[in-house]
Amino acid sequence: MAFNRAFAARDLGIEWSIESYGELLKVAGGKERMRQHFDNADWPVGIDDRDAFIRDLHRSKTDIFMQIIGDGQLPLRSGIARLVDEAIATGLTLAVCSTSNERSVTLIVERLLGEARHRRFAAIFAGDVVSRKKPDPEIYELAAQRLGLAAAECVVIEDSRNGLLAAKGAGMRCVITISGYTGDEDFSEADAVYPELGDPPAVHVTLEDVLRSRRAIPGRPVESVRIP
Repeated sequence: MAFNRAFAARDLGIEWSIESYGELLKVAGGKERMRQHFDNADWPVGIDDRDAFIRDLHRSKTDIFMQIIGDGQLPLRSGIARLVDEAIATGLTLAVCSTSNERSVTLIVERLLGEARHRRFAAIFAGDVVSRKKPDPEIYELAAQRLGLAAAECVVIEDSRNGLLAAKGAGMRCVITISGYTGDEDFSEADAVYPELGDPPAVHVTLEDVLRSRRAIPGRPVESVRIP
C-alpha cells in the first residue's frame, strides 16, 4: 500500500491494516484520510505546520503510488477495459471523476487501459479540481457542465457509498460494482449493484445492462446480480 510505504519512508511507525484503511475510505481524499488518522491518533512530534506536513506526505505517497502503477503491480478490475471498449464503439462520451491525485488517475488510465483508450476519454476530473469532494456532488455537476450533458443523460459507475451519494446528488443514474473494501456498504439508492463486470467467457455486465439500469424508486429493491 502506497500510504504505508510513505509512512515507513519517514519512520512514522504507522501501518494501516486492510480493515483500518477500509474504514478510512469512507473519508474522501487521501490528504483528508491522513488528517483524520492523525486527528484521531497523535500527530508526529515537532510538526509546526500540519497542512504543509500533510501536503508533503501526500506528495510522497503519490510518487510511490505512481511507481506501483508504473511497475505493473496494480491490476485492472475485470470487465473495465471491455466496458470502455463497448462505450467507445457506441460513441458514448467517457470521463473519469475521482477524488485521487490527477497525476495518479491519469497514469492509471494510460497504463492500465492503454494510451489508445486514454485518448478517447473526453476529460479526467481529479484531485482538487473541486472544493468539496465526494459524497458532495460537485465533481459530477462540474463534469456534466464541462461536457455539455444533462444529468439525465449520464450514467455513473462507482464502487463506494460516497461515490453513489455524489452521483445521486447530481441527479445521475449510478451503477455500483462493489470492491473488497465496500461490500458491506449501503447501496440502497443505486440503480443496479453488481459484484463485478467480468470478462469473457464470464461476462456478467454489458454496456447495455448499464445503460438500461433504472433509477431507483423508493420501496423497490435495486436491480442486482448474484455471481457464484
